[in-house]
Amino acid sequence: MFRQASRLLSRSVAVASSKSVTSRAFSTELPSTLDSTFVEAWKKVAPNMDPPQTPSSFMKPRPSTPSSIPTKLTVNFVLPYASELSGKEVDMVIIPASTGQMGVLPGHVPTIAELKPGIMSVHEGTDVKKYFVSSGFAFLHANSVADIIAIEAVPLEQIDPSQVQKGLAEFTQKLASATTDLEKAEAQIGVEVHSAINAALSG
Repeated sequence: MFRQASRLLSRSVAVASSKSVTSRAFSTELPSTLDSTFVEAWKKVAPNMDPPQTPSSFMKPRPSTPSSIPTKLTVNFVLPYASELSGKEVDMVIIPASTGQMGVLPGHVPTIAELKPGIMSVHEGTDVKKYFVSSGFAFLHANSVADIIAIEAVPLEQIDPSQVQKGLAEFTQKLASATTDLEKAEAQIGVEVHSAINAALSG
């Protein structure tokens, strides 16, 4: 029985490996029109209703990847309630990725990076703009476009160091006196965020 199973398994693996694998296009390269098969199926079920719009219908396709590396990095930096940077051309961005500080230059390999509490700096010539970000994600595209989405972000110069020290002391005390898992988790987050802000200001 085991010999037969192993032969069948090896045969299925060989068949699967012999099939050609087609690469799937990135979502930003997909056409914005609805799939014709879906539209036809929809009309059969609900002929009196227009087909629903999908997210791709509202997306503008990304420009094609240039043959040469651009001299500038295009940055879109957005928050849930505001857009900090839109189509800003800069020389470099340094983001606080969960794996460590990540420098992003034009021509960076496509990457999705999770952000941790820390400093994000935007470099444009000799001008450097620094933000403290709480968390989020950075989407680095092959066409030298960086989409950075943060939950909270504050320009570093707007942060009061005395308030940071006060908040760090309060959350440290809450962590020491916490009795439930929820209280400990909330206090730990407060300590980590305020510690990151304090390190950024002192650094």
